[in-house]
Amino acid sequence: MPVTSVESDVEALTMTLVADFPVGPERLWAVFTDPRQLERFWGPPGWPATFDVFDFRVGGRATYFMTSPQGERAGGTWEFTAIDEPYGFEAIDSFGDEHGAPIEGMPSMRMVFTFEATPQGSRLVNVSHFASADALEQVVAMGAVEGSTLAMNQLDAVLQGLREFAQGKGTQLEILDDQHVRITRLIDGPRELVWRAHVDPELMRQWMLGPDGWRMSVSEVDVSVGGEYRIAWEPEAGTEGEGFGFDGRTVLIDEPRRIVQTEHMTGTDYPSTINDLSLYEEDGATLVTLLIEYPDAATRDAVLATGMVDGMEQSFQRMERVVLG
Repeated sequence: MPVTSVESDVEALTMTLVADFPVGPERLWAVFTDPRQLERFWGPPGWPATFDVFDFRVGGRATYFMTSPQGERAGGTWEFTAIDEPYGFEAIDSFGDEHGAPIEGMPSMRMVFTFEATPQGSRLVNVSHFASADALEQVVAMGAVEGSTLAMNQLDAVLQGLREFAQGKGTQLEILDDQHVRITRLIDGPRELVWRAHVDPELMRQWMLGPDGWRMSVSEVDVSVGGEYRIAWEPEAGTEGEGFGFDGRTVLIDEPRRIVQTEHMTGTDYPSTINDLSLYEEDGATLVTLLIEYPDAATRDAVLATGMVDGMEQSFQRMERVVLG
């Protein structure tokens, strides 16, 4: 993971994040000054950012909002106060309302980004300066240390490019904490078609099958917000096992980039998960990212122990052969 430390200093009224990367300072500069690249990592997993204004000049402003899996929004605004290309910049960072204006009563901080060359590449040092100890403690209590660590640890995929980062690695699993896992898979095909493969019942029947010998017996899908779905599988003749299925509803949709759905194992009293699927295309390839929220670590471990990730890899291979081939 790129982040090596996040420390708050009550006496100095600062919070400092340090992260190391195998690229030069110019590449880091490009990532932090391009809103389309910023959107890929600025929000922590489950809260992706959208920058709707980015006027990068001294005196200019940037505004953005982060969207939770349930559709809640949290906004922010930057006022750029110093720019030293390609070594760093400074900005006043404030919590923003729905119009991008700073929210009264919420703390603001002076962010200083520095990009330093190292023998291995470059180092990011991000120091946030606060007006008071209360402001620092308030931001830390809101999860700034955990959130900034998770956000910056997403930078590898952006810096390297999708193919270099993920091609040939298959379906990858990351355990983020007791309740969250992130699953990624690079698909060699356009985002629009990968999106259709995930929401079109006829296409789903062709690839979303797990190991050979199973068929999708039910595929009733309504991907409108609030719409319900039900999918089920059963073994073909000669294959051992009992049929099973899932049901849920669509919570959020941003076609063709993101869909969030609940998932419950049909006919059981098992708790539901929240499945947050995002698609990002670069150079004709699409990175599929599935962030799953479990109710607790025990449920997480029980689901992963079923061989779910292996089954997903077999399904993705089938998608590439049958749907995209």
